[in-house]
Amino acid sequence: MFDIRKIQENVIYEAVKAESNADTAKEVVYGGELSENTESNPNWVKSAMHRLESKFETETVKKIRMGCQCGYGMDEKLALVKELMSAATNIEEFTSSEKARAAGLFCKDGELFLQFNFCPCPMLAEVDRLETNTWCQCTTGYSKVLFEKAFACTVDVELLKSIKMGNDVCLMKIMLP
Repeated sequence: MFDIRKIQENVIYEAVKAESNADTAKEVVYGGELSENTESNPNWVKSAMHRLESKFETETVKKIRMGCQCGYGMDEKLALVKELMSAATNIEEFTSSEKARAAGLFCKDGELFLQFNFCPCPMLAEVDRLETNTWCQCTTGYSKVLFEKAFACTVDVELLKSIKMGNDVCLMKIMLP
């Protein structure tokens, strides 16, 4: 069966290990014990992110979390972005179609934004509110991969708003060169 928790434990473990070592990864993901963690998903999300934030500087935490994106549905989203690109000669045209708006894409002052009116993360379904945006950085990583593949260039993504942080939407700025 599809176990999003196990998937997240594994990707966070590997991302932390790549930045440090296996002991630190074990401590961040499992609280030090490499055994079945019985914390509820909401409690685990919060405690694992707290442990991550206590071990690394802010930029490293962001880098780790951006590397934790699951890639779920990437092929379909990439196909949509490429379809939108094929019909556009500039960023305004890229975001002007009904399909683009339905996907949450819009342009403001010549800049590209991606917005969700709901939290797309299944791990946060039972989380009322997060204290920091650390967990949400995985969606910036997902968006970075998506737009880099689509535009064939380096892209930066900034998380501006998060529903789980108390905002009305999730909002990212996609910075193209």
